[in-house]
Amino acid sequence: MAAAPPHVLLFPAPLLGHVSPMLKLAKVLSLRGLLVTFLTTEHVHRRLGADEGLNCHPGFSFRSIPDGLPADHPRSGGQFMEVITSLAAQSPERYRDLLVSHHGQWPVTCAIVDWVMPFTAVGKRLEIPVIAFRTGGPCSFWTYLCTPRLIEAGEIPFPVGYDMDELVRSVPGMEGFLRRRDLPSFCRVKESSDPILQAIASATQRTTHYRGLIFNTGETLDAAELAHIMSTCPVTYTVGPLDTILCALDRSTGSAAGPPSSSSPGWWREDRTCMPWLDAQSPKSVVYVSFGSLTVLSRPQLLEFWHGLANCGHRFLWVIRPDLLEEMDGAGDIPVELAEATKEKGCLVEWVDQREVLGHPAVGAFLTHSGWNSTIEAISAGVPMICWPFFFDQMVNSRFISEVWRIGVDMKDTCDRATVGRMVNEVMEGERADEMRRNVAGLSEMMRECVDEGGSSRIHLDQLIEDIRAMSLETSPAETA
Repeated sequence: MAAAPPHVLLFPAPLLGHVSPMLKLAKVLSLRGLLVTFLTTEHVHRRLGADEGLNCHPGFSFRSIPDGLPADHPRSGGQFMEVITSLAAQSPERYRDLLVSHHGQWPVTCAIVDWVMPFTAVGKRLEIPVIAFRTGGPCSFWTYLCTPRLIEAGEIPFPVGYDMDELVRSVPGMEGFLRRRDLPSFCRVKESSDPILQAIASATQRTTHYRGLIFNTGETLDAAELAHIMSTCPVTYTVGPLDTILCALDRSTGSAAGPPSSSSPGWWREDRTCMPWLDAQSPKSVVYVSFGSLTVLSRPQLLEFWHGLANCGHRFLWVIRPDLLEEMDGAGDIPVELAEATKEKGCLVEWVDQREVLGHPAVGAFLTHSGWNSTIEAISAGVPMICWPFFFDQMVNSRFISEVWRIGVDMKDTCDRATVGRMVNEVMEGERADEMRRNVAGLSEMMRECVDEGGSSRIHLDQLIEDIRAMSLETSPAETA
């Protein structure tokens, strides 16, 4: 029997911020000649819509499985851990069947799985190599890896009468700037036995047993944190920004695999009416506002942001997706002064192609939830940030943006109109505005060098593909039958 060609199965967590970068990696691997199967839940598969034409792309296929939740489950915001738990409860045989039976196609010889997904034991049982994809950044992942140290040192749970601005000492390399406030949100628990804290700690430790670990970043951006991570996970690949690499591969191959630039493949309908509006604005005069795909606001929070933007003196483009508000009745009546101010200098849309907007010359700042995808996209575009993190790794990312890379400001745990307006003005026109723009421009150039031919991301991508090909020789059809 002929040797099986390398066939990679990719399995992201069923959330846009996880699906998007892993779909980009899947496209890159397909364009580089590997067979690829992209596994999602049935809910995500429906939201991907037409699959961007990839079902017709040679060597690329989609598969889906039920997530075990009722159809009306929101699968967003604070409920997303329920999705992961439900998937973990699925029968191991279901995953086994996906790995060993592909209806006449070549069997899977390597799996790349989201680090939070319940896949490790099945892959190990079938002797199929498993590589983890960490969809967040190295800076947050290192704090996740240090969770046992934080617990052992008594730094989490926080002691009685704690000061949120006190520095933590149990994350090596971050002792001089990381505060309790900046730890991942799952650290804000009352007991070390908290189930979410324990689940995250357990999933993070499992990552150390995979055959490798992938980050969507450039090596030079996160060199210090990567050095710490590689002491525990020595086989680590930095292959980002993936959208930039994908654009380059599409141009070089003339691929028809679909537009690579979108940050939200089929998730919501992108509203392009904002582009002519942006075209009419002066360079660097617009604040772009988006809180990603999971953040939810209360109506008072929405109004504080809205007043702050209306009063700050700058034009703004704000993405208000359909499920942004906690309340089911939407924004309700909007105060007259806000409606008038928005008519004069604002533009509201439900969803946009974020990379395209950030790359527009009219955009001067990004008010963001500090998700890793948004952070990397802003850095690549050279746009400084105003950070209002919502949960998990976003708390760490925003601290790095403000205090390490010095490319923005951090307003975590605060939501009032005066602070919003002050911080927007600080980034747009304050004393440090030019410094932040210079810093982010420097990082943008650094990221471009990483993805250029001979850059670290291209080298790591080549190594990843070479290692996948080598792993495929370890797994024959006979062994997985």
